[in-house]
Amino acid sequence: MTNEWVWSWPTIVLMLGTHLFMTVRTRGIQRMLPTAIRLSVTKDPDAEGEVSQFATLTTALASTIGTGNIIGVGTAIALGGPGAVFWCWIAGILGIATKYAESLIAVKYRVKTKDGRMQGGAMYALERGLHMKWLGVAFALFGALASFGIGCATQVNAIATVCSANLGVPNWVTGLVVAALTALVIFGGIQTISRVCEKLVPFMAAFYILGCAAILVYNRDCLWLTVTTICRLAFTPGAAAGGLTGGGIMLAMRYGIARGLFSNESGMGSAPIVAAAAQTRNPVRQALVSSSGTFWDTVVVCLMTGLVLVSSILKNPAIDMGSIADGGILTTLAFDQIPVLGPVILVVGIISFAFSTVLGWSYYGERCLEYLVGEKGRTAYRVAYVAVAAIAPVVALNLVWTVADTLNALMALPNLIAVLLLSGVIARETETYLHDLDKRCEDPVPVLDES
Repeated sequence: MTNEWVWSWPTIVLMLGTHLFMTVRTRGIQRMLPTAIRLSVTKDPDAEGEVSQFATLTTALASTIGTGNIIGVGTAIALGGPGAVFWCWIAGILGIATKYAESLIAVKYRVKTKDGRMQGGAMYALERGLHMKWLGVAFALFGALASFGIGCATQVNAIATVCSANLGVPNWVTGLVVAALTALVIFGGIQTISRVCEKLVPFMAAFYILGCAAILVYNRDCLWLTVTTICRLAFTPGAAAGGLTGGGIMLAMRYGIARGLFSNESGMGSAPIVAAAAQTRNPVRQALVSSSGTFWDTVVVCLMTGLVLVSSILKNPAIDMGSIADGGILTTLAFDQIPVLGPVILVVGIISFAFSTVLGWSYYGERCLEYLVGEKGRTAYRVAYVAVAAIAPVVALNLVWTVADTLNALMALPNLIAVLLLSGVIARETETYLHDLDKRCEDPVPVLDES
């Protein structure tokens, strides 16, 4: 009941409304995507920050490219029909503007700790930009709790399910292995996490995208029908070829947007936490880099998954989508239709995507907890996070997804308030820096000392 309430129409309207509003307020910042991609691989070594802009992008992508891109899309299709793919994609395109906005204020209001680390995110924007520390505390609390669900339990649970079904590995063994690997990385802090993500994310994304492209070539005879079915069932209920059914526009939007948020996290306020650690001259540069993550995550990866699933189901009418409500089962059945390549892509994709998310979200949760209780909570958080990874395989997946969905919405609300109330600041900063991104070395964003 709680999940249904927080993800009711008012929340969906608020999310889409913010995406649309910030698209207009930033004058269509999506048009700057080529520049954003270029900046993501351009070093800015003389600027203040802990890690490079590319490292922050890959760490953010490690967090967002997870099971939501595979199982989450399958769940959206199973519950909302193929039309959910359309709304997931639209949420991604429009979400680029919100990701840009939330990242901009995260950098603008970031602070430097006594030991030289950068701290930022919605909690600091709410406290320093709006003087609403109580709302910043709420965001940090929801973020710290969400990290154990969306960032850890759901991901490790998915890894265990895949390893058990395809490799015969007991769930408890998977939990212990993932927990051990997680501990090796996260106890090294953002430097170690970012170094691992810089190497892992490009490989796993390229492997998955190329694999999906190969499957789409295999399913090329029904590719056009796939596209038209997705678009038609995004707006109307009814049946399509191969037993595919649409749940109507309400269900398609509800599950498509929900899974879109779970995937790219635009509006949730998570990725800006690591964006605040970037070496960048001004907030606009890093905001553009961060916004490109939504493009790669949802506009590319989620769309590829959706096309693979729907085309595979259309090509294999034996898959009765009407009798399947579990996105994981639907995804497995769809990929299993592709000889040899399909199962390999699914197994490698889920394991690598999920593990990278575990690493990225550990940093988000740690920063949120540090905002609440200070540095003394850092070690305790890391130990608790590793413990959750160890026990996650024995938790019911449906319950974990439901809790994760609920925490997503609760985390997003204070972040969206910050974005909307600081939209004037975002517009001014954009106007100031956007047309002079490469020359404003002499005018870096000031960084406040933590007090």
